[in-house]
Amino acid sequence: MPAAAAPMISSVQKLVLYETRARYFLVGSNPAETKYRVLKIDRTEPKDLVIIDDKHVYTQQEVRELLGRLDLGNRTKIGQKGSSGLSRAVSAFGIVGFVRFLEGYYIVLITKRRKMADIGGHAIYKIEDTNMIYIPNDSVRVTHPDEARYLRIFQNVDLSSNFYFSYSYDLSHSLQYNLTVLRMPLETLRTETTQTRQESFDIFEDEGLSTQGGSELLIYGRPIYVTLIARRSSKFAGTRFLKRGANCEGDVANEVETEQILYDASVMSFSAGSYSSYVQVRGSVPLYWSQDISTMMPKPPITFMKNCLLLLELQLLISVIHAYIYGLRRFVNENCNVNFLLFLLKEREKRKHERILSEELVAAVTYLNQFLPPEHAIIYIPWDMAKYTKSKLCNVLDRLNVIAESVVKKTGFFVNRPDSYCSILRPDEKWNELGGYVVSTGRLQTGVLRTNCVDCLDRTNTAQFMVGKCALAYQLYSLGLIDKPNLQFDTDAVRLFEELYEDHGDTLSLQYGGSQLVHRVKTYRKIAPWTQHSKDIMQTLSRYYSNAFSDADRQDSINLFLGVFKPTEGKPHLWELPTDFYLHHKNTLSLSQTRRSYTYWWTIGVLKHLPLPFDEVTCAENRHKLTVKKFHKYEEEIDIHNEFFRPYELSSFDETFCLAMTNSTRDFMPKNVGIDPSPFTVRKPEETGKSVLGNKSNREETVLQRKTAASAPPPPSEEAVSSSSEDDSGTDKEDEGAVSQRSTPVKVTDTGDNTKITELIEMVILVSSYMLSLLKKLQYL
Repeated sequence: MPAAAAPMISSVQKLVLYETRARYFLVGSNPAETKYRVLKIDRTEPKDLVIIDDKHVYTQQEVRELLGRLDLGNRTKIGQKGSSGLSRAVSAFGIVGFVRFLEGYYIVLITKRRKMADIGGHAIYKIEDTNMIYIPNDSVRVTHPDEARYLRIFQNVDLSSNFYFSYSYDLSHSLQYNLTVLRMPLETLRTETTQTRQESFDIFEDEGLSTQGGSELLIYGRPIYVTLIARRSSKFAGTRFLKRGANCEGDVANEVETEQILYDASVMSFSAGSYSSYVQVRGSVPLYWSQDISTMMPKPPITFMKNCLLLLELQLLISVIHAYIYGLRRFVNENCNVNFLLFLLKEREKRKHERILSEELVAAVTYLNQFLPPEHAIIYIPWDMAKYTKSKLCNVLDRLNVIAESVVKKTGFFVNRPDSYCSILRPDEKWNELGGYVVSTGRLQTGVLRTNCVDCLDRTNTAQFMVGKCALAYQLYSLGLIDKPNLQFDTDAVRLFEELYEDHGDTLSLQYGGSQLVHRVKTYRKIAPWTQHSKDIMQTLSRYYSNAFSDADRQDSINLFLGVFKPTEGKPHLWELPTDFYLHHKNTLSLSQTRRSYTYWWTIGVLKHLPLPFDEVTCAENRHKLTVKKFHKYEEEIDIHNEFFRPYELSSFDETFCLAMTNSTRDFMPKNVGIDPSPFTVRKPEETGKSVLGNKSNREETVLQRKTAASAPPPPSEEAVSSSSEDDSGTDKEDEGAVSQRSTPVKVTDTGDNTKITELIEMVILVSSYMLSLLKKLQYL
């Protein structure tokens, strides 16, 4: 197999840390334990990190001999048998990194992992547990009274929650980038004897790589895997009210790239299998704004940061917008051909709140568009989602579906194979209008949709689900799995996909807002059960408490974990800073000597490669990013069969084939005999294997409630609670809007009194446990 046809299988997947008084020896092996590498870490330096890598590949016998010599040479007396000079400290599966506060360095190791999904035979693991080990030995350790406090702050970031990694698949880039780079002609790349590598990246390049694992869609026995990956930006990262808008560099808060990957799991090979993906982005409104939370209001007023001079303020605003849009074009595969901005902000309010942002953002995008060629202009779609939500006659998801169709048709999607023959046998008008870029090997996505509301949580997640649902239909059609690029609600496939997106939204909402989603897809479909309102109130209370009382501590942990703040002897400590403004706006401390043009604000050289993404073009700049090594097709480093099935070790079907992932047949398909097994058949609520109205199992609900349980001040009135949630319908009474021509909201009733009684009992227990936790924490405060 040629070097550019498959990614490398990582040579180190198992680690053992050995220690002596003078050094740590980190011994890593490949999965088959036939090749070993040794990393030597000096323990005699109190504050410096000294690492020695001899680059030698050892055999199993050579490593045993080396460890034996180290053991013998580090005993107290030569020939002594009573004590060991080399002891085994810990076993691990990977290195998170090295970190230092005010004393010496720590090494952070992954000590427990769990396989969540696989992409083309490449396993995706979730970090289950880590171990943080202090490197210098006690004889040279220089203690500091504040070291323990920094350590506690750092460990407040739970690495066992929503951090993922892979040994052989680059999670920090999209599937389109990874597979396109592998097809680059070998003559354009430098050929060396070193293993394949990219410009340095690690699994924590972003703040968190949050995936919902994968879900299996069985189409008459044919396994189709659907995986959702979220890449949270490490720039301007933080919590809900403490990080709003953009900083001076154009980095925005709560920036997340979401990629949905669909592939036929019956063929694992990237070169022979069928793979498809679609990417979209969410992030805070890219303006220079904030909200003052000192007033303890549910909806703090929005303010723009002012400068002394009007000219300076104008220049700063333009610079921020320029930097962000420029960064957005680079965020997904460098410069895409088409960029969509979907604003879900309110446009009509008695007292201006969200409308302030909407007006400023539309004006800024209009300014930028006048300097762009018309074919590459930024397409912005302002739509007051809250106005349509409160209408009893309008169907919000119908309108979102229209927007999604127009967006996906322009941006296209990625698929690594030519159009299937079914598109010729059964031609579809929508398919013929599809945009993107068609190549001999498939299709490329050449645009990106960027969605935002105020928080980029509830409304944004529902809008992204609708866009993802539309893209999923095209992906399935491109692989020849459905006869038309269209998916209906209340099918097993859409219910499975909806569950993925709700887990995805809950995770992002917990990280940024401190609670799960308040409003879900069922809320906007107006089929949510009657118990959902009480759960929404609890989530709102949890979000309110987190924002008011715990976000400051979480922000300190994020700043320390990402290296935004670096402890230094003789300077103020993290908890002594009155604000972290200058940590995230570093270029405000000095006047920049270079300034991007206000008219030609893009990279001019990129325009000639459009509509192709710049980082996927074979050019001189990209040739220096990769080096390749030629392998024989049977060599271990690229043997995907052994990597996936692991014939050399005891394994289980459950882990190898990810049997714990959501399965459309097991979890959604009706159990009745004679029911159509197709996952694309519309089901009645009583026919589905999993309740159409239920959100999560009792176990999943308990785990999430444990994460979000927090104390809160006395609950506000229902009116205040409603206004504090992100997706409230506003205070002004507006027109009902146009009636949906295709469908009207469907009211789904419970099937019997027993169901209502059961739900009521569960709700009472849930509320009681939640209020008990509130009282305990209030007593603690």
